[in-house]
Amino acid sequence: MGPLAPIFLTVLVDVLALTIVLPLLPFYAQDLGASKTVVGLLFASFSLCQLFSGPVLGRLSDKLGRKPVLVVSQLGTCAGLVIMAFAQRVEWLFVGRMLDGLTAGNLSIAQAYIADVTKPEKRTRAFALIGIAFGLGFLIGPAFAGVFAKHFGNHAPFLLAAGLSLTSVGLTVALLPRTPPMASAADRGLAAARRVLSQPKPRLRLLEFFSFLVSFSMLTGGLALFLQDRLHFDVEHVGWTFAFAGLVGGLMQGGIGRLASSLGEERLSAVGAVFMAAGYAVLSQTGSVLMLGIALALGSIGSAVVRPALTTLLTGSVGDEDRGLVLGAQQSLASIATAAGPAVSGLLIQRGLHGVWALGMATMALGLLVVRWLLGSRNV
Repeated sequence: MGPLAPIFLTVLVDVLALTIVLPLLPFYAQDLGASKTVVGLLFASFSLCQLFSGPVLGRLSDKLGRKPVLVVSQLGTCAGLVIMAFAQRVEWLFVGRMLDGLTAGNLSIAQAYIADVTKPEKRTRAFALIGIAFGLGFLIGPAFAGVFAKHFGNHAPFLLAAGLSLTSVGLTVALLPRTPPMASAADRGLAAARRVLSQPKPRLRLLEFFSFLVSFSMLTGGLALFLQDRLHFDVEHVGWTFAFAGLVGGLMQGGIGRLASSLGEERLSAVGAVFMAAGYAVLSQTGSVLMLGIALALGSIGSAVVRPALTTLLTGSVGDEDRGLVLGAQQSLASIATAAGPAVSGLLIQRGLHGVWALGMATMALGLLVVRWLLGSRNV
């Protein structure tokens, strides 16, 4: 892992904080009187704030270097989690989520850092480290959330997650080497963003990622509510379900380098999209734990290979000096996707349209292939 070890540890701790909150938040919000639709909007509020902050944080990381901006992002996450831990009303949950969203540049900055310190031919394997961190985080975090919530109350996991976020600040400050600002980043702004996004290749690569993220965020934002309704799961069982998905995804990440070498990122992401669509189609018919396991295994295998492959393709579509900007744009587009996904999920599940929810995810996963066809037809 070499020089990427510090960024891996930092991302892992950040993901642990995220995955501790993810399966718990619907139950916590409903305890405070939120409906399923409001739960979806609660997830969406984070992403809407991230929509505005993503490009700003990306440009700042180009101008100031990745490390200081990453520290600010982590401190914002910690503060937001503390607010949510002590929330007595749903409105304060929104305040905490929105603060976290406004400072949420952790992942895009980490991706830019990896792109800075790796050669193009090694980036898919390097980006897979983020996937491994997500896999481990989804394996450990939700299980901890379920156990902590059961024994210490629903607020306790938020404090645990805040402590982990503070730990990630310490890891970043102590272990992460500082990268120099990009030489040509000083005078960049909206004009630079328009220049980059006017090019067909990065624009369509971003659209690919958008299709993937809508599908994936519909799953993460709606799965707990779906399991609560369809299989009558409580917070502990939901936690173990997320942990299973994380285990499958983490195991898959171990072979991502070999798969990328043999298939290439284009084919790898297409195969992953098909696996995601198949898993979500099975999920639409889920009425037992066995079917749930099959659905999540297929979906987790697919998403585990799609994310690093698409990130490599995206960073390869622009010059070195534009990496932070395009990854910030990716984060903003992802914010739209992860705002729309949970909001739609909450609305559909509240109305009992579980099959429509799952098939909608499958359709968006296959949408990636439509964008891939557009890339080929335009020869970009």
